[in-house]
Amino acid sequence: MDWILSAAVAALVLVASFAGTGLILRFLRDRAILDHPNERSSHARPTPKGAGLVVVPIVAVAWLWTGWATASHVVPVVGCALALAALSWADDLRSLNPLLRLAGQAIAVATVLVAAPPPGLVFAGLLPGWLDLAATGLLWLWFTNLFNFMDGIDGIAGVETAALGLGSALVAVMAGLPPSFLLYGIALACAALGFLKWNWQPAKVFLGDVGSVPLGFLLGWLLIGLAATGQWAAALILPLYYLADATVTLLRRGLRGERVWQAHHEHFYQLAVARGLGHAQVVGHVLWVNVVLVVLAVMAAGGLPEVALSGALVVVAWLLFFLGAGTKTGT
Repeated sequence: MDWILSAAVAALVLVASFAGTGLILRFLRDRAILDHPNERSSHARPTPKGAGLVVVPIVAVAWLWTGWATASHVVPVVGCALALAALSWADDLRSLNPLLRLAGQAIAVATVLVAAPPPGLVFAGLLPGWLDLAATGLLWLWFTNLFNFMDGIDGIAGVETAALGLGSALVAVMAGLPPSFLLYGIALACAALGFLKWNWQPAKVFLGDVGSVPLGFLLGWLLIGLAATGQWAAALILPLYYLADATVTLLRRGLRGERVWQAHHEHFYQLAVARGLGHAQVVGHVLWVNVVLVVLAVMAAGGLPEVALSGALVVVAWLLFFLGAGTKTGT
């Protein structure tokens, strides 16, 4: 029955996301809600933004439908994700103060951690309980923001969301975790795939902050749940490329004395585009590395966490080198 339900969720979410994105694209075009190129962007023309207005509610409905009867934590998680979507939509339209955005995200993280704390220690017992919870909140807040930062070229956010969602589902099956993990992951993956058809190079529409912020929030919660049930290695392996790219870029900018909170064009994937690779080529490399990371995460869940983590570090280090220094204009 779980597999029948999973297949039904996958089909419904995929179709709804694909059709809904096509419909919202018309709305965004008619109202000229566009993402204009700036110092952070890698696109050359104004492009409609705001597909998250459809993608996030579809994921929210799927999570509530599949988790309502068995998982009391799903209501505050989904509620906070929708609140972040509303805040981020206002930011898409009017560019809110960064401190206001960060405060809203921090409140959402804190609310869920109080109302529905993780089922166990996230940092594998390395920290006392109160410090584990505080560190979890900070990490979740960082992940939510880095997921938004990394949404800078066509297709990358959709590929990453699909990989993390599918990877979480497979890890849940391998580790014998509750069915809710499987269904939540499938819903995220299929929503991303439905959107990806419209966002692949050349993108017809972007998620906007209304999509990338709450999706990062939901994915962060799912990864925290994996870590808190003992799958800390898998939870680290799955998003390792995003974590590494965003964190290393931030550290490099900080060490140079730059304002790390300002928009920029220095992520590794952006450097690859600047050196001549197309968006689809860059995302293709990210996709294949994510496939390897998913396999390694499943290995970790199967009892080989140290081996899998070592392999993941090597693969991600290679990708960062390739994107940051290994590409040449015209290749």
